[in-house]
Amino acid sequence: MRELNIRDITRMAVIAALYVALTVAPGLSAFAYGQIQFRVSEILMLLPFYNPKYSWSLIVGCFISNVFSGSLGIYDMIFGTLATALACYLITRVPNRDNMLWTVPVICAVVNGFIVGAELYFILKLPFWLNVGSVAIGEFVVVVIGAIVFYFLMKNRNFSRLFN
Repeated sequence: MRELNIRDITRMAVIAALYVALTVAPGLSAFAYGQIQFRVSEILMLLPFYNPKYSWSLIVGCFISNVFSGSLGIYDMIFGTLATALACYLITRVPNRDNMLWTVPVICAVVNGFIVGAELYFILKLPFWLNVGSVAIGEFVVVVIGAIVFYFLMKNRNFSRLFN
């Protein structure tokens, strides 16, 4: 990765802050934690598809957001952040970027479904496969909505320049 400049660092900080705000905001936080998750901030998981440097923003934003996870505490800070880091890594490794945007929701759903689902199973003693399924479905729905939005936004040259 090339050296980061002030503009890069500022954008990365804003994205991390946006992730936190979209996770812990009143009204949104009720769906950001637990067995049924529709974490709106996960729409930002599309950013590493366009530029890998934004992975760091999402990992930091996820970690900070998981500090606010009342029922899972330190476990969510570790395993939830691990899920985001692994998903970001896999997203940055997707080949043939022109036709593969659809893989991002699948990657996010599978990684978060299994890691967060297992976390809920071991910590809260909730049924494993129900956890995996509910977390994966919520993740998939949110990131598919994001993929549709990003697909159209990235057609705008001025918008797409923001993420290069």
